[in-house]
Amino acid sequence: MNLNQIHNVFFIGIGGIGMSALARYFKTIGKNVSGYDKTPSMLTDELIASGIDIHFEDRIDLIPAEYYVENTLVIITPAVPVTHSQWNYFLERDYEVKKRAEVLGIITKDTFCFAVAGTHGKTTTSSILGHILFESGADVTAFVGGIVENYNSNLIGTGKTVTVVEADEFDRSFLHLHPNIACVTSMDADHLDIYGTSEEIEASFVAFANKVEDKSQLFITNELPIEGVTCAVNEEAVYKAFNVRVGNGSYVFNVQTPTETIRDIAFGLPGRHNLMNALMALAMAKTFGTSSEAIAKALASFKGIRRRFSYQIKTPNLVYIDDYAHHPTEINAVHQAVRELYPNQKVLAVFQPHLFSRTKDFADDFAKSLSNFDEVVLLDIYPARELPMEGITSQWLMNKMTSEDKKLVSKEDLIPTILATDATIIVTIGAGDLGEMVPSIKNALYEKN
Repeated sequence: MNLNQIHNVFFIGIGGIGMSALARYFKTIGKNVSGYDKTPSMLTDELIASGIDIHFEDRIDLIPAEYYVENTLVIITPAVPVTHSQWNYFLERDYEVKKRAEVLGIITKDTFCFAVAGTHGKTTTSSILGHILFESGADVTAFVGGIVENYNSNLIGTGKTVTVVEADEFDRSFLHLHPNIACVTSMDADHLDIYGTSEEIEASFVAFANKVEDKSQLFITNELPIEGVTCAVNEEAVYKAFNVRVGNGSYVFNVQTPTETIRDIAFGLPGRHNLMNALMALAMAKTFGTSSEAIAKALASFKGIRRRFSYQIKTPNLVYIDDYAHHPTEINAVHQAVRELYPNQKVLAVFQPHLFSRTKDFADDFAKSLSNFDEVVLLDIYPARELPMEGITSQWLMNKMTSEDKKLVSKEDLIPTILATDATIIVTIGAGDLGEMVPSIKNALYEKN
C-alpha cells in the first residue's frame, strides 16, 4: 500500500490515544482527516480545534462526501464492535481498511524505527526517547500513547527518516512493526482476554524480540527470558544506573555504559520505574549515536506525560497526583513513588478499575496493591470495549481488600467524598473516564484549600 496515493484518512475510534497520534500525523503531512468516536473527550476537543472533523454518531450519512472515493484509507481501533455500521459500509465496498498497528507498520517500514515494547513503561520510555532524539536534532517523528507535557501532544516532531513507536502487545499489534532498535521494559501478564495464558503473552514478546536480528540493538531488563543488552538500576548490567539520590525534587544519578561513565544526570519523574524508563531511552539513544551531553540535557528538561504521575496540585499542605495506572504492577509503582516522596503522610487513592476481564484476572493482586494505601475510594468498573461479567464488580473487588478505610462511591458522590478526607496526599488512578473528572476534582480541592 502506498500512502502517497492516499488523499483521505477516516478514523473509526479517532479519540483513542494511539489513534489520535496517527490522526495528527496524517493532518501534519497534508491529508484530509476526519473520523468517528463514541464520546467527546479532551482529546477529540483538541483534534477538532486543529481542524479535524469528528462526529459521535455511527451513521453512514455522516461520512464526508469526498471520502466516497478510492483513495481513502480507513483506520480502525480493535475496540470497535464488528456490528459498527460505518466500518461495515467500508468493508462491503472493498475500501482499504487497516488496523492502527498495520498503518504504523507501513509508516515505519521505510524509516529507521525505534520500537518500545513492554506491559508497563511503553509510553514513558518512548516519550523520553522521542524527546531526546528531537532535542538532539534528529529527523524524527515519535508516535506516543500519551500527551507529552513538553509538546502538549502525542506526536513529537515531523521527521521523515526516524520513527519512535510504542510496540503494543494488545491484539499482537507489535508484530506488524519493523524495528531497527527496540527494547522490552517488562513482560507481566495482561490482556488475558486476548492471550488466554501468561505463556502465550511471553511467546508473543519473544516473537517481537526476534524481529530485531542484531541483539546488540535490543535492550532488556535483567529478569527477562530473551537475549539482549541488559539495563538495570543498582544491579550489574551492560547499562547500569547507580549512585541514585534525590535533590531539588529530582533524581540525580550516574550511568555506566559500555564505553564511559556519565555522571550527575538529572531527571524529574518520580518513582524507580521511571529511572528504568530513562535508562532504557538513554541506552537506545546512545546506541543510535546521540552524544552523552545531548542525552543528559534532554533528560533534565523532560516534563513528563499527562496522567503519568501528573501533579495537579503541589503545595506544602496538599498534593494531588493523577495517574493512568490500570494494572497492579503500575499501582505498586505509584505507591512506591508516593511513599518515597512523602513519607509518613496520609494517602488517599481513588481507583476506577478498567475492564471486567482485567479486574477478574488480577483481582487478588489489585486488592493487595490498593490495600497499601491509607484510604481507598473505588468507582464502578469502566467497561471500555466489554460487556459486564456476572459477579465481577467493584464491590466484589473491595471485599477482597484488607484495608479498613475503603468505600465504593458513584461518580456523583466522588468529589464530596474526596473533600471530606483528611489525607494530605490524594491520588486518582485508572485508565477509564476518571481522567475526564480530574479538572473538576482539582478545582474543588483548590476552592476547599
